[in-house]
Amino acid sequence: MTFKRIFAAAAVLLLWGTAYAQNDSTSRKVFGKESMASSRGTSTPEADTLDTGNPEVKILLFQNHTWRYIKNPDIVTRKKVFSEHWTTNVTNPYRISEESLPESFTLWIVDTLDSYCCPNKTTPSSKYGYRHGRQHTGIDLPYPTGTPVYAAFDGKVRCADYIGGYGNLLVLRHENGLETFYGHCSELKVKVGDWVHAGDVIALGGSTGRSSGPHLHFETRYKGLSFDPLWLIDFQTGTLRHRLFRLKRSWFSPGCRYYQVDDDEDVIAEGDEKDRVAAEEKARQEAAAREAAAQAAMRYHTVRSGDTLYAIARKYGTSVSTLCRLNGIKETTILQVGRRLRVK
Repeated sequence: MTFKRIFAAAAVLLLWGTAYAQNDSTSRKVFGKESMASSRGTSTPEADTLDTGNPEVKILLFQNHTWRYIKNPDIVTRKKVFSEHWTTNVTNPYRISEESLPESFTLWIVDTLDSYCCPNKTTPSSKYGYRHGRQHTGIDLPYPTGTPVYAAFDGKVRCADYIGGYGNLLVLRHENGLETFYGHCSELKVKVGDWVHAGDVIALGGSTGRSSGPHLHFETRYKGLSFDPLWLIDFQTGTLRHRLFRLKRSWFSPGCRYYQVDDDEDVIAEGDEKDRVAAEEKARQEAAAREAAAQAAMRYHTVRSGDTLYAIARKYGTSVSTLCRLNGIKETTILQVGRRLRVK
């Protein structure tokens, strides 16, 4: 028996043992509660791929004599999750409300065959929730232009295109139904339909779209609904908080707050109706304040006999084209005495 066959047989036994342990309720619960450190694939060349007897699982051998289990993309991508609501040019192909979801449900984020990579070990520069009166559906991570962007989890590329305020956007759909978004990239390294592993370079950091400077906009969504990525990942340490993640319907509210309890198996959300209403009211007040400030900054001029657009523009330090744009008129429009023109 060759070394490869002996190695494959031993690995298969280990795989069966791992699967059995994970199916045991106690082991499953303990394993699911474990955090997971970030890891990235090395540049070590692959040496060979071995079968395990399970068509969904293979053994990947590297030339430095290391190995790991991998899922067979040809099998995994046949699952309905990679065909249903599969649209490549929109951010949310599901178009459902959170009320259609169960009150709570659990998802395996990383099982014994998956890997995980923190997009960037850093302190987020902008968090999830309301920002300037608008919902910010992800978090912003400091990311210099040209810096490699790594896939957080194994998945299939659903979207790789320039989309609105996201700029160059990459969306990965994962086997558990989650999707991760990577926005404002300067360059995309993969295309729609590609299968990527956690830690693969999928893009380069940038500042495309509606962006005030180089950073990575990172989102986590389920069925098109966003929730705070900090419930999954501690970006300051780079660790995945839980392998088995309990997601609650109330967490899809942008006003929902969370905290973590050491002796509880789940991340606990504190997002009751009072918090939601307060957050929405604050957003409305901020929007109203901005609108009032904008109104206060407006200035008007009442047309008098002999006034011309050129003379009015010179008086207020503006241009004729700006006056026309603000008032919906043309340069040839005849000014009526007594008409109010907006000049600022």
